[in-house]
Amino acid sequence: MPHYEVVAAVITRSSEDGTTEIFCAQRPGPKPGKEPNETNYKWEFPGGKMEPGETRQQALAREIREEFGTEIAVGSYIMTVEHEYASFSITMHAFYCTVQKGSLPLKEHLDSKWLSRPELGQLDWAAADIPVMKAVAE
Repeated sequence: MPHYEVVAAVITRSSEDGTTEIFCAQRPGPKPGKEPNETNYKWEFPGGKMEPGETRQQALAREIREEFGTEIAVGSYIMTVEHEYASFSITMHAFYCTVQKGSLPLKEHLDSKWLSRPELGQLDWAAADIPVMKAVAE
């Protein structure tokens, strides 16, 4: 079974009323010619696979630049999650981030939402993202 080391961005901003909002992105369906997997259409904290020689922070900045055309500042580490799906497993490192330049336009995702911490539990999250969502929601 393939194993991937990945990074996830918990992108935050302050709302007009001063509360913290968190960026959530909905994963697309299967790519043409690919089998569906258990992360299709689920919600996630965006990010992706690390490349050889990259630090976690470098990988996260690159992934958000590639997926959203947006520059982020990678902040504090949240946690690492080990998760085994049916067809692959991941080690996912999550970090708080903020937008430095850009507006997170959708290129690869189906939808996005800015939610308050208490609202995070309303979405259908990818299994590996659930522990991060719960930690961030508290």
